[in-house]
Formats: sequence, structure tokens, C-alpha cells
Amino acid sequence: MSEKLTDLFGSDVFNEATMVERLPKKTYAALKKTIENGEDLDPTVAEVVANAMKDWAIERGATHYTHWFQPMTGITAEKHDSFISPTSNGKALMEFSGKELIKGEPDASSFPSGGLRATFEARGYSVWDCTSPAFLREDASGVTLCIPTAFCSYTGEALDMKTPLLRSMEAINTQAVRILKLFGHDVKRVTTSVGPEQEYFLVDKAKYLKRDDLIFTGRTLFGAMPPKGQELEDHYFGCIKERVASFMKELNIELWKMGVTAKTQHNEVAPAQHELAPIYASSNIATDHNQLVMECMKRIANRHSLTCLLHEKPFAGVNGSGKHNNWSMVADNGKNLLDPGKTPHENVQFLLFLAAVLKAVDLHSDLLRVSAANPGNDHRLGANEAPPAIISVFLGSQLEDVLIQLIETGEAKSSKDGGRMNVGVHTIPEFKKDATDRNRTSPFAFTGNKFEFRMVASSMSIGTANTVLNTIVADVLGNMADELEKANDFDLAVHDLIKKTVTEHKKIVFNGNGYSEAWVEEAERRGLPNIKSMVEAIPAMVTDKAVNLFEKHHVFSSVELHSRAEILYEAYSKAINIEAKTMISMASVKYIPAVIKYTKKLADSINSIKSAVSDADVSVQSELLKETSTLLAKAQAALKKLQAAVTEASAKEDGAEMANCFKDAVVPAMTDLRAPIDALELIVEKELWPVPTYGDLLFEI
Repeated sequence: MSEKLTDLFGSDVFNEATMVERLPKKTYAALKKTIENGEDLDPTVAEVVANAMKDWAIERGATHYTHWFQPMTGITAEKHDSFISPTSNGKALMEFSGKELIKGEPDASSFPSGGLRATFEARGYSVWDCTSPAFLREDASGVTLCIPTAFCSYTGEALDMKTPLLRSMEAINTQAVRILKLFGHDVKRVTTSVGPEQEYFLVDKAKYLKRDDLIFTGRTLFGAMPPKGQELEDHYFGCIKERVASFMKELNIELWKMGVTAKTQHNEVAPAQHELAPIYASSNIATDHNQLVMECMKRIANRHSLTCLLHEKPFAGVNGSGKHNNWSMVADNGKNLLDPGKTPHENVQFLLFLAAVLKAVDLHSDLLRVSAANPGNDHRLGANEAPPAIISVFLGSQLEDVLIQLIETGEAKSSKDGGRMNVGVHTIPEFKKDATDRNRTSPFAFTGNKFEFRMVASSMSIGTANTVLNTIVADVLGNMADELEKANDFDLAVHDLIKKTVTEHKKIVFNGNGYSEAWVEEAERRGLPNIKSMVEAIPAMVTDKAVNLFEKHHVFSSVELHSRAEILYEAYSKAINIEAKTMISMASVKYIPAVIKYTKKLADSINSIKSAVSDADVSVQSELLKETSTLLAKAQAALKKLQAAVTEASAKEDGAEMANCFKDAVVPAMTDLRAPIDALELIVEKELWPVPTYGDLLFEI
């Protein structure tokens, strides 16, 4: 890479430095006010910005622009328009107006709407989100100016992931500022900051294209474990293979140019699994950037004859992929509100915000659970590789000790210190230890100055999880502000409120092993919900408690919540239906015919040997033939059972009823079909097996 990274970074972004250079000072100041203070955008400002943005993009080779938005498919959408505009003399101009910058009109009825839009009601609007910078993307179609936008229906409801997130950011800003003013701080804005770690798999593209299950569903629906999996623990943080390193290098360059702060890359636990982690950004920009990360991974992998798998569980028997959502709150004075400082027991402001998060997670763990729910995550959560489906909070020994002091005495007088680490080698310097260990089994862990929500699914947008986090914490902060603003003695009232809050919600704190059966039993005694599947999680979205919460803070209306519940039920049913139909197809036209060929080969072998030598020992062939034929019969019976289950589930008319039928009838039938096929894979000779095996996919890159 000949360019300096510092020159390369953000070179394809219409960022603050570019705006300062290209916009009139008055226009830049007005736009800055809108971005930082949430003030209304003046249309005349948009006109000037549009012209400057167009000139900048065209200079860099752009021919088209697109409103880049995030519908409730979980991926992004875009419609490209060229800058070209014909003139009366048969020539053309390159034009882009403020109106075109601010508003686009994609077809709203063709995206998931949960009944908000009917087929004949097609109008929807994509609206410029000026808080997230426009960027250029270069691919086979050329250079395109991408304008991050919100997406709403003609009747005003949010049809995307971004609009509710922006609303939730306003909600937590309003309530956090109220609290900070009570502490005497002149703060105008609080933003939530997020750093999402992205896990993914890379497999050879040629092998991928021979697996219908990977093509249609993103995961393997059949497959026996190879002799070696991840048990040697030699892949995690291991030396990155040349082919993968080449992919990572190009991925980094592409992301850096678009302003994505790709920071960390390494091998993950499972063979062929890797991770990319960025530096933190505000919630909406982090959400945009994570979508870009996933898009770029898929596109760039293809250039290297690889395929990127973002599914939560592409391979049974090895670790799946998640997305660790590192979340914190930052004031406009640069102060991280979740930074405990050197003496957390004396940091009253921190303790109040900490107590607010604990209360929010305890009261609304069901909403956090559904915010991380998708069909793929059902295979991952609670499987000794990811957090359990039970929501709890890990605080570590230092903060837990502070809370115990508060609960028992009403006052915390000390904080545990991590001390210093000496590894016993003179040439290795001593260093200061962290005050507490980490806990990888916790779904919601405090990690120094942030909370790591570890349940989020690898293929999901982080928008929903952060919308929920922002809203539930905003609600608790608002209630706290209501109480404290009435207090005659603020210092006394805030101490009493912290003690009361942590005492009432201490049951959500758990520092132990989240993988253990003992924790499942203990959580039940504490009254913590254990919501094991996506379908069981969805009803939490439309309880009276949830509707009141989101409507109070203007994040979701009741109609928007009910529509999202319908979308989730439908998404689950469609995903499982596609998986089941893929299994039926693969079993019918690939596996069963291949096994029949093998049984014929065995039978022919027995007959030919017996013809040549009548008393020859053919017990091995006979035993294999019998075992194979038995498994083949089981596979055929399971295939018919699965076909019947899919027919039954598909006939349901109610969305929730259909999803439950797919969960309770179709998914078990899929498991029953997989078992004999996987057993047959370990018997049938490799040359006859119709698809690449796990060993081929995981180790041959």
C-alpha cells in the first residue's frame, strides 16, 4: 500500500474535513448545528450541501448516487440514479439538487412492513440522515455516492432499523442530560457509543457453490464432524493463512477509505472463523459502519474466490458467530459516563448511571432478548460457546464488592485494586492488573468503561439492540431525574436512590459460570426469564409494558411494534421453510441417490465375489450393506415426516401460530432427517458423496 494510512483513511467520505473545505462557512455552521444539536435542517442549506457533495463525488469518479437505507430485512437497500440531466441542445449536465439529497421514493410495499403497507400502497420515503456522513463506494458498476437515509412509509411509520435508533438516541440524550445537570454539569448532549465486534467464517467459493444448503440458507443443514474440529484450540489467535490475510488486507483498505475504523483482526475459535473489531463510534454511525463491514466482507471475499458466511451457526459441532455490541454513554465534554475512575466507590455519578443500567436490564431483559433474536441465534445461545439465553449482568469483583457495601451498609468506603502482575521473569516488566477478571459466559458484561452485550447475532443489524438499550436506560434515567429534581437534599437523595436501586435489582448481577446447569436453576430461583427461542421471545415486543415504554419516549408507536412482531414471526417461518425445503431437495436429489449407488455397489460386490468364490467371506460388505440400508430407510421415513410437517405449518394462517408450528414440528423433523444422513456420510465412500464435507470446507482454504 503506497499511500499513507492517515491519507487513505476517510478519503471516500464527505466528512467534516471535506465539508470545511468545500462548504461556505455559514452553510457549514448551520449543518453543524443540525448534526450536533438536533436542530431542524434548512432546505437552503441542503441545496448548497447537495451541490458541493455532487462536485466532490464527480471529481472522484462517481456517476450515480443512491439513498442507502436499512429496511427490516436486516440488510441494506439502494436504488441508483445517475447525475446526468439532459439539456435542450442534446447535451447533458451533471445535476444533484437539495430535494434529491433530502428525499428519495423507494417502493415501500416491497419491503417487510408487517401490514403497514399493502401492495397497492407503495409509496415510501428515504430521508437524508445528515448525522451519518455520505461516502463513495467503488465496485464493478463504478463509483457511487451513497447517502445514508432513514426509511418511512407514506403514513409516517418507520420501516427501517435507523429511524427508531435515531429516536432512541434523542430519548437517552434528553434524560441523561437531565441527570448530569443535577450534578452541576453544563452538558448539552449525551450520545451512546458502540463498538461492534464482527465474527465470520470464510470458505472456498468453489466448494460453497456445491452446497445448496450454504447457498440458500447460509448454513450447512447436513454434515458430519471431521476427525479434527476445534478441540486442539490451535486456531484461536493463530497465524493467519496467506489467502485469508490477503482478503483481510483488501477489506481493511476498502473500509478505511469509507471511514470505518477497522482496528483488530484475528482468527477466532473455530476453524475458518475470524473476527474484525472497529474503534467506537456513535450508535447510528456504528450501525451504518457495521452494515458496511458485512457488505464489504461478502463482496471482497468473492474477489479472492472465497465466500463469507455471516450465519450464526454455519457448522454444527463447532463454535458459531456472534456480534459483541460494546455500549457506553459519552457526554459532549468527552466524559464517558460509565467510566468508574480509580475509586468507583466515591464516584456517585458513575454509580447512579450504573444502577440505572442494572435496573433497565432487569426490568426489560425480555426486550433485550428479542433484540438479539433471529433463527440462526437459536442454534447458538446457551450452547457453551455463546452467552446463555438467560439475561444477567457481569460486573466483576470490584464493582460487585462496591454494590454489596451499598446494600449492606448504605455506603461504599473502598474499592478493590487489581494490584500488579509479575510473571516471574526479570526481563518482563511488571504491569498494573485490571481490577477484575473478564467473563465470556455473560450476555451483558461490564468491561472497564462499557457494557458488552454479547448476545447479538452475527448476521443481524445492531440497530435494534441499541434502540432497545438506549430506550430502556433512558426510561430509568427519566424516572430517576423525576425523583431527584424534587429532592430537597440532592446528595442525600441520590445516595438513597442508588442504594434502593441496586438492592431491588441485585438479582440481575451474576459473576459466575453462565454455562453451568447450576446457573439455570439459580436464575429460575431469582425469577430471571430463560427465553430459549426467537418465537418465544417475540411476544415481549407487544406487551402493554413494552408499548407504554416505547410510546412514552416516541421511539415506536403501538402500530410500529405490532408490525415488527408480525415481521419477526414471518421472517422466522420463511427462514425455517427455506431450510426445510432445501433439506428435502438435497435429501431427495443428492444424498439418497448417492447412497443407493453405494448400496448397489456393495450388493454387486457381494454377488460378484460369491460368484467367483462361493464360500468367500463377504461379512464386511454384508454388514455395511445392512447398516447403510437401515440408515437409508430411516432417512426416507424422516424425509416424508418433514414433508408432512412443512405442509402442516405452511397451512397456518396466523403468523404466530405458523411460526410456532415451524418451531415445534418442522425443526425437530429437520433434526430427525439430518441424523441418518450425517451417519451415512461416515460410511459412504468419499468419491460417491455428493457435496464437500466439513473437513473440505473448514480446513481447505
